[in-house]
Amino acid sequence: MSWKEKQKERNEQCEERHALAVDRLRGIVSEDTVSEKYLPFFQDTAIFLLELENVRRKIGDGTWERYSLEEMQSLNEILYRDVLPQNYGTSYADPAYAVGKFGEDMGRLLSLLYAEMRSGIPFAFEERKDYLTILCELFIEVYNCFEESEEPDAKEIRDIIYWYASDYCDVFLADRIEEQIDPEYSFAADIIENADLENDKYLYRFGEYITENELGTARHLRTLPAETIQRMADVYTEGYRIGFINTGKDLSKKSVVNIRYSLGFEKVIRAAMENFRKMGLKPVIYRAASGVITRREHHKIGYFGAIPNWQYEYDHRQDQALFMDKRYIERRLEVMKTVYEKNRELATQFAGPAVMETFGEKPFSPAAKPEAPEYSEAQRELALMYDSRSGQITNEYIRGDERSFTIIAWPVPEIEEKYPEIFNEVIRINTLDAKLYEKVQQTMIDALDQGEYVHVLGKGANRTDLRVQLIHLNDPEKETKFENCVADVNIPVGEVFTSPVLEGTDGILNVSRVYLDGLEYRDLELAFKDGKITDYSCSNFDSREEGRKYIYDNVLKNHETLPLGEFAIGTNTTAYVTARKYGIEEKMPILIAEKTGPHFAVGDTCYSWSEDIRVYNPNGKEIMAKDNSVSVLRKEDVSKAYFHCHTDITIPYEELEEISVVTKEGKNIILIENGRFVLPGTEVLNEPLKEETKCQK
Repeated sequence: MSWKEKQKERNEQCEERHALAVDRLRGIVSEDTVSEKYLPFFQDTAIFLLELENVRRKIGDGTWERYSLEEMQSLNEILYRDVLPQNYGTSYADPAYAVGKFGEDMGRLLSLLYAEMRSGIPFAFEERKDYLTILCELFIEVYNCFEESEEPDAKEIRDIIYWYASDYCDVFLADRIEEQIDPEYSFAADIIENADLENDKYLYRFGEYITENELGTARHLRTLPAETIQRMADVYTEGYRIGFINTGKDLSKKSVVNIRYSLGFEKVIRAAMENFRKMGLKPVIYRAASGVITRREHHKIGYFGAIPNWQYEYDHRQDQALFMDKRYIERRLEVMKTVYEKNRELATQFAGPAVMETFGEKPFSPAAKPEAPEYSEAQRELALMYDSRSGQITNEYIRGDERSFTIIAWPVPEIEEKYPEIFNEVIRINTLDAKLYEKVQQTMIDALDQGEYVHVLGKGANRTDLRVQLIHLNDPEKETKFENCVADVNIPVGEVFTSPVLEGTDGILNVSRVYLDGLEYRDLELAFKDGKITDYSCSNFDSREEGRKYIYDNVLKNHETLPLGEFAIGTNTTAYVTARKYGIEEKMPILIAEKTGPHFAVGDTCYSWSEDIRVYNPNGKEIMAKDNSVSVLRKEDVSKAYFHCHTDITIPYEELEEISVVTKEGKNIILIENGRFVLPGTEVLNEPLKEETKCQK
């Protein structure tokens, strides 16, 4: 049964409930049965829900398809305007505003409720009458409490929200898991396959917020020759295929690939879908989660449009703090296990994600709001426990040693006025000669394999002074310490990387400015002892403690410490020069930025869940550095081995004094000096840097 047939059946089953809920909303708009203090909140929210019902009906009866582009744009603006930065300060979606109106406890709860109603926007476009009914019933139940009492107890409202989240895990969370592995859920795929991509109107059918970034991307792709579009798709899908080959995994056993991307790139995605079909893979293209039950903090995993307001996303990232307890976490895990078991055969067919990222958006540095919900220490422990156990469940049904991935990034028009020129440069970067890099990087690895440790030293104001301990090789003729990365799973080319030995890895990592997962960090500093973070700071906030909390939440992911899971040396000087030429260094995604200097990943290694798979470099040597003293604990207790995060932090070349490898005999082999490659056989990497120098003169 197709997703449309399933959804039609669900809609028919809830027809009566839905009609009753809509009628009640119409009554709320005109009556005044709650206190004057809360009346505007309930009336405004009811009006919003009725607007969603109006959209759903227009989609269902075909009215939407007859809309002009201008009418679609107007409705898109209406649906999202309340959370746009210029309006956010007077929106119930802003916890600070809601708390100011209703007090701390009730304000936070009603702000969560309002945000949850807003999560219904995509449900209207997908004609999910059952989902909209559930949201309306939640809202009406809370409203009834305010009818019964002028000032209800916040605990009563919290309990309603708790049981909503708990009871409907087996709807929202269960569907979410199935959408991630079942190609029959084809809402987005159907649009991409069948829409007229030459007309901007198709972008508004997804139900996401649309800006000049999405429109400008789609319009730019229309100007490119068909062969260029195909070239972009080919590098993306071929990287995916080669990822399976290089890790010795059998792609022929799989039938499903997950495509994740940002709206505007549909012409490339359509071509990629055809490429994947030729590999025997059907696409699953699921939307980034919007509701509190399925959302993973502020992270966008899936497909999505523009982010109307990153501060809104950040403020609501820990909304579960308002009701999370151990019983709720156990309930989620129970549902997860049940759904995977029900879909066991389908899960085994899942090959992994193919991710297309974007960059160039205005960088975001969040404001820390005391009114925003925040996990207690006990809840942080519960969240970590959930991450660990859910990761284990997922790996039981979608084995890490049988899946792979690929990831590539493209700029959006917001990057700056020379967008078309930058886009062409990125095409060049993403399609560089892998064979050239393979040879140069092997020369570097040959030197690194001689070393006991690597010493990284910052230049000028950069305080980096870090010793990275390397694994010992028993048979250097057949074994190697570093992987030669040549544009398979991580596009573009340009790095060699290893899993450091934690014991003996000591010192300071510092970078003046870096963007990690869309968030800015200024003067970020991490201290390591035996490969684990012992201290950290940044200068984003006036208060040192606020800076530490920011890092704790978003880099350490609520862990007291994290190990150094990866050390790499980026070699893509072409990307580095391009970034400097256009002044877009701070906008480069980590995927490209990590190739423009040494980078250090905190969290899991690059080989998590697949450490026992034998992996070889192009020269035939086996890569031995796949474990560390933490990840190896999987053999005794898997819950102690993984952190379910991996955050890359890059030091740009201009902040480097030296990178050298030190042998057991004390010989110092210099790889990079004053931001230039000096190891014989790697000097070709300096050519783009020389061109930059000429241009500056």
